[in-house]
Amino acid sequence: MLEKLFKLKENGTSVKVEVMAGITTFMTMAYILAVNPNILSASGMDANAVLLATALASFLGTILMALLANYPFALAPGMGLNAYFAYTVVLNYGYPWQIALMAVFVEGLIFIVLSVTNVREAIFNAIPMTLKSAVSAGIGLFIAFIGLQNAKIVVNNDSTLVSYQNFKTDFSSVGMGALLALIGVLITGYLLIKKVKGGILLGIIITWVLGIVCELIGLYVPNPELGMYSVIPTAFVSFDFSSLGNTFGQVFKADFGALKSITEFIVVIFAFLFVDIFDTLGTLIGVSSKANMLDKDGKLPRIKGALLADAIATSAGAVLGTSTTTTFVESAAGVTEGGRTGLTAVVTGLLFLLSVIFSPLFLTIPSFATAPALIIVGFYMIASVAKIDWENMLEAIPAFLCILSMPLMYSISEGIAVGVISWTILHLCTGKTKGKVSILMYVLTVLFILKYIFL
Repeated sequence: MLEKLFKLKENGTSVKVEVMAGITTFMTMAYILAVNPNILSASGMDANAVLLATALASFLGTILMALLANYPFALAPGMGLNAYFAYTVVLNYGYPWQIALMAVFVEGLIFIVLSVTNVREAIFNAIPMTLKSAVSAGIGLFIAFIGLQNAKIVVNNDSTLVSYQNFKTDFSSVGMGALLALIGVLITGYLLIKKVKGGILLGIIITWVLGIVCELIGLYVPNPELGMYSVIPTAFVSFDFSSLGNTFGQVFKADFGALKSITEFIVVIFAFLFVDIFDTLGTLIGVSSKANMLDKDGKLPRIKGALLADAIATSAGAVLGTSTTTTFVESAAGVTEGGRTGLTAVVTGLLFLLSVIFSPLFLTIPSFATAPALIIVGFYMIASVAKIDWENMLEAIPAFLCILSMPLMYSISEGIAVGVISWTILHLCTGKTKGKVSILMYVLTVLFILKYIFL
């Protein structure tokens, strides 16, 4: 049945590999179950309700990805988009969170139309292959940077913006977590060098166990004020789902009388729309490139199903009570483990569903244990730079700017924007646009420039 549904042999994989890949993807994404409620609760939403909505939206979106596209990509409420939801739309603009959910809901409906009418697919296909390789590499740096930050190896610094962790300060909590993450990187690297199956997942588990041991003997001391929590599970299951009612369906109770102007609401919708569409496309480009899923023309077969799953999950997530649900770049972790079909996504989706019950256990997984997986996945994805012709500066310079922008601007969509704009302008200025710049690339360039002016 699984063979018939997911075409495992055709994709050169097996049930065992797909299951391991699905578990790995979930383990690298599990942090969203803790982070998303923390961010959205700043807008006044119930944290427990958001946790349940996050798990259910992730389950629904990921299962849809498996059934509609047969790809190993997982979905969850997107980082960055949740911060925009809480801190900009609600706290800065002053809208009730129900209005913000309505903006996400409408965005999802627009996405469904764009997916069915092939607009999003056309945008994917219009991006040149060189830029697609750059997107994959840029995401590699971006995801590794996220890992370094999650482990607090890289921290904020007033003079240089970012710096390394000062291990002399708060060593027993933040410093120890950063040290364990570095040890986890070496352990994961060793396992992969030795070609141990499930090396990334084992790296996460071993690092977590080391954290538990360190806490038991007093080397690691939890400090919630610094974001360092106990890594020892105190509970394993919870069957209290009543809090979901605090967010479920609230999108339809939005008070439009709170709107300052319809224009500003439209701007909010299109801000969500722009970021989500290019984050999703960037993730699909990056992860599918890593898995060699693109055809000879740089197109992704069955992309319509993947985009439709993403769009439906966005609107459904808003109904459940969470910010934009989108394809997660951490899917690359499962792909690196060998995941090639929707079975990987099914496993990840089911684990998100189980997390509704086992949320106390999953919330205990520390970020310093999943950080090594993100850093190692970054190593795998940066390999795409080898596909770029660095002797051809006309193509290499936009590719470089695209790669550079993603981690430094902390956004996949901004990296794509910089890459597209620079690609089009440089080809236009040198008079070498024939066969290199499509009409849609011109349109995207204009739209990106207008975004920077008006959004």
